[in-house]
Amino acid sequence: MSGGVDSSVAAALLVEQGYEVVGLMLRLWAEQGGAANRCCTPDAVNDARRVANVLGIPFYVRDYKQVFKSTVVDFFIDGYARGVTPNPCIVCNRDIRFDRLLKEALSLGGDYLATGHYVRVRSTADGAYQLLRGLDPTKDQSYMLYTMTQDRLAQLLFPVGEHSKTDIRQIAKDKNLPVFNRPDSQDLCFLGPGDYRSFLQRNAPQVVQGGPILDTAGNRIGEHQGLAFYTIGQRKGLGLSAPQPMYVLEKDVQTNSLVVGTQADLGQSSLTARQVSYVSGQPLLEPVKVKAKIRYKAKETEAILTPLAEQRASLVFEQPVRDITPGQAVVFYQGDITLGGGTIEQTAR
Repeated sequence: MSGGVDSSVAAALLVEQGYEVVGLMLRLWAEQGGAANRCCTPDAVNDARRVANVLGIPFYVRDYKQVFKSTVVDFFIDGYARGVTPNPCIVCNRDIRFDRLLKEALSLGGDYLATGHYVRVRSTADGAYQLLRGLDPTKDQSYMLYTMTQDRLAQLLFPVGEHSKTDIRQIAKDKNLPVFNRPDSQDLCFLGPGDYRSFLQRNAPQVVQGGPILDTAGNRIGEHQGLAFYTIGQRKGLGLSAPQPMYVLEKDVQTNSLVVGTQADLGQSSLTARQVSYVSGQPLLEPVKVKAKIRYKAKETEAILTPLAEQRASLVFEQPVRDITPGQAVVFYQGDITLGGGTIEQTAR
């Protein structure tokens, strides 16, 4: 329970269905001062406790600060140090919520761990589990959970996945939950004041050293403030004077150079991914046609997925795709079924 409406309604639905429910909140590492961690502020703890009281269930807070810092925050900083754009939420779900917390819940005698994620789980006739998109396409979080395994899915419940966000707020209001109108959380939960750029300046100044901006011919045409401050496809904020708009194409960490080009230079036809996992637990043996998402809010694109050695895979897109970013996840779908995904390592035009 985070104190938000989604996890609160998840708990309420399970109580309604007759489960014996215990509420757990995690205290996670956050910067001191300014805006505290969005998911475990004193107000959030109080809200979650108030919801638990309304539902008549026990409520406990667990301290995960250090393991969160070493597992998620350090991963985030290291990614920018390597010149990629990491996705810490995927690591948090894989290694904190659905590994350490799941094990703790089971050790307390629980049969399942439930969360407020907008996804669905379906059991097939042969006893396997499928991870499906949430019913509300605007809230679907399957992209963040592509690392789920068969063992984990057998012990997970996602009560809000069958509902729209509008329905969830109405359910919360109907059940007199005090968080029915609480705003959705924004940004990364561990950031202090400002955005991720100011976070990096305060916590990892070594990754924000300035350097040259180069065009595709290798000509120096400007200066950047630190590779971590830029994303692939970015146009604004480059500080360049050019006859036509320029976009970030590449971040070369070896030379600390930012490579830019025109709109005509954008778009890649393929990518390779590492640390590829499949929800079924069965690696692919031959190419398959999929729809792929290269970012959480990206539009999915038709592609051919081909398995490679050492938990890698290649994707060839039907149409060139803009803003493919090394370090982000690429997730594969067939219909509503989440096949799996991996970490983008490189692209090709």
